[in-house]
Amino acid sequence: MALKATIYKADLQVADMDRHYYADHALTLACHPSETEERMMVRVLLYALYAQEGIALTKGLFDVDEPDIWVKDLTGAIKLWIDIGQPDESRVRKACGRAEQVVVVCHAGSCPVWWKQNAGKLARLKNLTVLRLPPETIQALAGLAARTMQLQCLVQDGAVTFSSAAASVAVDLEPLQTAA
Repeated sequence: MALKATIYKADLQVADMDRHYYADHALTLACHPSETEERMMVRVLLYALYAQEGIALTKGLFDVDEPDIWVKDLTGAIKLWIDIGQPDESRVRKACGRAEQVVVVCHAGSCPVWWKQNAGKLARLKNLTVLRLPPETIQALAGLAARTMQLQCLVQDGAVTFSSAAASVAVDLEPLQTAA
C-alpha cells in the first residue's frame, strides 16, 4: 500500500518592498512521505520570495522534468526555474537551457561539499543563481509548519523576515553564484 501525502494549507501574505510586490496567496501543499517539513517550508519561502504572475508549485520531487517551483509566461515558456537541494550538474545545465533564469537553493549540511564539486562546472551558466540556506534557518522555518498556516513574508532592503503568529524567522540566503 502506498503512503499518502499530508496536506497542508497556507495563507501566505507577501510584502516585498524591494520589488513592489504585495499579494495574498492561498497555497495547498502536499508533503509526501519522502519530503520533510523542513523542505516543504523551504518551498513556501521560495514561493514567497519569487512570487509573481504565473508562479506555481509543481510536482517537483515526483517529475524529473519539472522543478519545485516555476514561473511560466502566457505562452508556456519558462521564465524562472527553482530547484531545491543538490541537483546534478546535467539537470542544472538542462534547466538553464529551458528557462530564462534558474535558481538552485542548497539547504543541506552537505551543501559545501556539493558546491565544491560543482562550482567550476556551473560557473559558465550565465542564467544561474545558486543560494545556500543555513541549516539553522531551515530548522526555524520548520518550527512555523502547521497543517493550517497563516504566514507572512516581508522583504525590505534585502532583509527577509518570514513569520507566523507564533514566531518570526530572519532568513539569510547566502549567494554562492549570481546570474549575470
